[in-house]
Amino acid sequence: MAKLTKAQREWRPGMPKKRRSTKVMFGSTVLLLEAFVAFFGTLVVFGLKRGEVAPGIILGVGIALSIILVLACAVLSKPWGIGLGWALQLILILTGLAEPTMFIVGILFAACWWYGIRMGMKIDREVAQRDREQAEWDAAHRDGAEPETP
Repeated sequence: MAKLTKAQREWRPGMPKKRRSTKVMFGSTVLLLEAFVAFFGTLVVFGLKRGEVAPGIILGVGIALSIILVLACAVLSKPWGIGLGWALQLILILTGLAEPTMFIVGILFAACWWYGIRMGMKIDREVAQRDREQAEWDAAHRDGAEPETP
C-alpha cells in the first residue's frame, strides 16, 4: 500500500477542504508560462548570437532562468514570494538586452503578472468574506431545525 501524506493521515470525515489561494494559482500560471518563453527565447538567442557569445553562457543563463521561474512557483505562498516574482519580471524584461523582442514580451508578462496577482488577491478576499458569512450563518442556524416549507 502506498504511503499516506500528512494531510491524508490527518483527514477525518466531515473536515472542510483547505482552500488554495487564487493569487498563488494565478501567479504560478504566469511564472510557468514565462519559463517556457524563457526556454524558447534561449534557443532563439542561441541560434542568432552563437558566434558572438559563447554557447555555454547563452544556454546556461537561459536554462537557469527557466528553472528559477519554475521553482519560484513553490514559494509564492511565502511573504517574500511575490517580491521574488516581481524581481523575475524585471529579469525577463532585461533579457531584451540579448534579444530586443523580449522587451515587449517581458513587459506583457509583467502586465499579466500584475493583473493576476491583483485579481487573485481580490478573489481571495471575497472568498474569505464568503467563508466568514457562511460560518456566521451556520452558527446562527446550528439548532438543526429544518425550516418549514408550505
